[in-house]
Amino acid sequence: MKRHFLLALCACAFLSITRAEKYVGGDISALPLYEQHNSAYKDVNNKKINDLITWFVSDCGWNTFRVRIFVNPGKKDQDGAANPSVCQDLAYVTALGKRIKQAGAYFMLDFHYSDTWVDATHIQAPAAWKGKDDKTMADSVAAYTTRVLSALNEAGATPDLVQVGNEIMYGLCDIKVKPYDDASSNWDGYLGLLKAGCNAVREQCPDAQIIIHTDRPNNRQYNYYYYNRLVQGGVDFDIIGLSYYPFWHGYLTLEQVTGKGNADYLVNAINTLKSQFPDKRVHIVECAYNFQYWPSKGVNTDTRDIWTCDVAGQYQFVKDLVDALKPLENVDGISYWFPEEAGNGDDTNWNTSKGTVIASWQNRGFWDENISQTGHNINKTGTVTAGKTAADVCAPYYMKNFLPASTTGLYSTPADTQGEKMLRDGQLLIRRGGRLYNATGAQITEK
Repeated sequence: MKRHFLLALCACAFLSITRAEKYVGGDISALPLYEQHNSAYKDVNNKKINDLITWFVSDCGWNTFRVRIFVNPGKKDQDGAANPSVCQDLAYVTALGKRIKQAGAYFMLDFHYSDTWVDATHIQAPAAWKGKDDKTMADSVAAYTTRVLSALNEAGATPDLVQVGNEIMYGLCDIKVKPYDDASSNWDGYLGLLKAGCNAVREQCPDAQIIIHTDRPNNRQYNYYYYNRLVQGGVDFDIIGLSYYPFWHGYLTLEQVTGKGNADYLVNAINTLKSQFPDKRVHIVECAYNFQYWPSKGVNTDTRDIWTCDVAGQYQFVKDLVDALKPLENVDGISYWFPEEAGNGDDTNWNTSKGTVIASWQNRGFWDENISQTGHNINKTGTVTAGKTAADVCAPYYMKNFLPASTTGLYSTPADTQGEKMLRDGQLLIRRGGRLYNATGAQITEK
């Protein structure tokens, strides 16, 4: 009887931790470029940060980092313009993925299935796959996904979450669809691509969670039509991944849209997804807000009445997002886009190497953009004195509040509660970074 009780207790602990698991972090795909060009960062106390990944983990409580991968990146945008940040090939991603895993964090891999950016208006196939029929294109997706994940497994950089495509509501690899009835949509070909990618992930990384990522977060009709087509078509995925940029996608809460007509809002859309797809989790895989220079074009909603376009407004956006999404039972994660943005690089000969990191400032990262030989100052609304903590004045520190109270401490070791959970001989074990730990954090020697 005692043994049965112990087993039940362990099982309950396992289920509790699994349900409570949350992901907080950001897409740091350009970090190695900044490091190569001598960029450094300062924390909220103006102290130079030695390693940004481990600092995010230890000081900010982040536990997840996203990295994009291109098939054969040529350092160019979709229109052919030079963009040095389009460089994430397998070797680059392997090295960065290993650092993420060694820091004890989750690694989210974002397949673009292209040689450059894929998004709602760009669905181009990589040059090597151009002109292939639907079946051959799906075979190419499967073979490429398998090759990448096999190499990452071999290197000790196995992804924990995998995006099969980036903002793909309107198509992928030159196959077009629309999130509503339209005769031009090639749903059979499109679903074949997604099933090929997802099946390859299941085979190579059976413990990874699969994300399907779209960029119309507040459009409930589009979301239902699109994800229902995937479910009915037999696409095997776990998480609905959403981009959320207020200047493109609108407001966050009911209070913010009150009096603004028929404006929809993110919390409502996510609650609708819960009722429509109760077995799917939701992860905000991209979000950001400008701390200077309001976007000059392409803005759909001017949200400066809620969040000003300055450091204080950026902080308030992050705080409001975390506070609004934390109570939602189906939301598992928040990932900030390009938090490491810090200008164009800080080489000694910066004037002759301008543009070595990014083509132009986006003004949405967490650090000052201006050239600095001593380290970029972090965006903050005040100091940690007078009873204020770092989380009270600085957005990346505040993000850990999305995590359950039991896991908001510092992730100083890979063994805390992050990793693959399992019950073995009635004992809760956690596999992380290729090692096995018990629930107390002690490393276990495998038999």
